[in-house]
Amino acid sequence: MSTPRWRSGQPIGPLRELIARGGVLAIPTESSYGLAVDPENREAVNAVFAIKRRPANKPLPIVVSDMDQIHALGAWLPNSLQATLETLWPAPLTVLLPVAGDVPAAAGSARLGFRIPSHPLLRELLAGIGRGLSATSANLSGEPPVVDPARLEGLLEGHDAAIVDAGVLPGGQPSTIVEWSDGQLNVLRKGAFAVDHSISFSAPSVEISVEDAS
Repeated sequence: MSTPRWRSGQPIGPLRELIARGGVLAIPTESSYGLAVDPENREAVNAVFAIKRRPANKPLPIVVSDMDQIHALGAWLPNSLQATLETLWPAPLTVLLPVAGDVPAAAGSARLGFRIPSHPLLRELLAGIGRGLSATSANLSGEPPVVDPARLEGLLEGHDAAIVDAGVLPGGQPSTIVEWSDGQLNVLRKGAFAVDHSISFSAPSVEISVEDAS
């Protein structure tokens, strides 16, 4: 049996129900397809690790529609950082933030990566589902990202899953990853969001500096 498809304009209720029962949703991102689950549902998170054959100690990044969905997952960020991020997002920019409590998607870490994506359909989905979701790439660990939804069928076979079909995606670099530390954002992975050394943004106390994350 083929994996159910969802396309823009269809009722979002079935996707909300899928996430609520611990299912896996293949979602479009700015570059390629990702695997989305409730980051607080341990069984759903474990299903993603199994599908990807990903080490269970590697946290899953999170996509959200707005700041409220970040706070709902127990993330902490100072007002100056929030003000800066509001000028940068939506964008392929992932920010590592400390989280309170044991969030399964954090895989034992005290931090989670968050972003408000620039893909408009994905933001619409996140708002309609009502919560942030994981957004790790939809591929076996170490293999190329999936840009064609037709390639998702084999990956999701046998799982309670659905595909948000946005057609063939453009590919390209993954999101840039930064961390908040000592009043600045340090780049851990260069990606689709371009930054240079010591770029200051709207909040005077916040800078972005580049570190070698290799």
